[in-house]
Amino acid sequence: MSTGCMTTANRNISVMWKTVSEACNLACEYCYYSTCGGKPGKKINRIDSIVLEKFIKEYMERSNGAATFAWQGGEPLLAGLDFFEEVVMLQAKYAPKNTMISNTLQTNGTLINDKWAGFFKKYNFLIGVSLDGPSEIHDAKRVDSGGQGSFDRVMRGIDYLRKHQVDFNILTVVHKGNVIKATEMMRFFEAEEFHFVQFIPCMDFRSQEINKPGVYDITPKEYGDFLCEAFDYWYNNGEPRSSIRFFDEMLNVYVNREPGLCIHRAACPQTIILEQNGDAFPCDFFIHPDWKIGNVGIHSIDEILAHPLYDKFLRMKPNLPEPCTTCEWKKLCHGGCPRNRKWGPEPSISEVDYFCSSYKQIYSYADERMKQLGDRVRAALYEQNLARFYNGKTPSRNAPCPCGSGKKLKQCCG
Repeated sequence: MSTGCMTTANRNISVMWKTVSEACNLACEYCYYSTCGGKPGKKINRIDSIVLEKFIKEYMERSNGAATFAWQGGEPLLAGLDFFEEVVMLQAKYAPKNTMISNTLQTNGTLINDKWAGFFKKYNFLIGVSLDGPSEIHDAKRVDSGGQGSFDRVMRGIDYLRKHQVDFNILTVVHKGNVIKATEMMRFFEAEEFHFVQFIPCMDFRSQEINKPGVYDITPKEYGDFLCEAFDYWYNNGEPRSSIRFFDEMLNVYVNREPGLCIHRAACPQTIILEQNGDAFPCDFFIHPDWKIGNVGIHSIDEILAHPLYDKFLRMKPNLPEPCTTCEWKKLCHGGCPRNRKWGPEPSISEVDYFCSSYKQIYSYADERMKQLGDRVRAALYEQNLARFYNGKTPSRNAPCPCGSGKKLKQCCG
């Protein structure tokens, strides 16, 4: 395996593992990854124990106090409870003292029962549940192999999570069936007390066919209108009652913080995406042989991170098309997602993100209200931290700003 000369030992990375590869018990119409049609078969191929242990041991050795694991699929619960019991056992076995271990798991929710929920609570898993809205919207797209909707099964799984007080959030795909129903969706989430929701726009593509252009289910104008309508409901006269990931990320910028979601960051996060067999890729939208950067059963993490393709991938997002370089909203978007930018024959040249006009629409629509909300949030944090850490006395101009942005006072609230 060829490697670059970049030093990788101190690079903090997170890992997302496709636990059972494409196996899934649902046949969602718009799935970008699974091809099993909701019929995973009797034998589920899951991560080999030897490969799992090798990787967790190496990952913990370079964890620097924090280790982040994300488990996805297909449907990761098909791996079985015994698999995840092995996971947490190995994490505990190899974690250095005082290491913060984070496990997140994205699921369609239909297989969650009392035992699963109890396990998630015991080991502090954060669960993402895929739910597209009320039953008539959700069941139109998220069906099993027989075409039956999954809404009731998902809600039953959520009931188990609530019974055991498991932290969870909702992941909602915005498609033709719900893109004109933002207010209805927001009311549904509020009525069900789903306080943490993330929207992702629907696109028809295969992550395994990276060179094939995606076909988008909604237009940029439709998505922009959806976000503006959802923002009006979320803003609630300056008193948001829920966390909508897109708007939270915007607010982060208005309070001088770095967004957490990759689409809104200046560069793609340093993550390793692993297939069930250990094959490694730089992003779950780039699971294609042309982007394979190694296999954790064979190669070390440092070898994988030093692969030339990994560096090539990380250079894609900052390599902005010309319109982005002078855009007034650059600090909120940074060019969007490389997967949504059409790349030319020269790998250094791309068009703007397909949803560029959607972002410009919501950014300009929400700007004044976000400024007001951001000022209030920063002022509140400033006063709280001034009292807590500085005994109420204003620090020097070169000290960290009490609002918590990480910037110097003179570059922030000063």
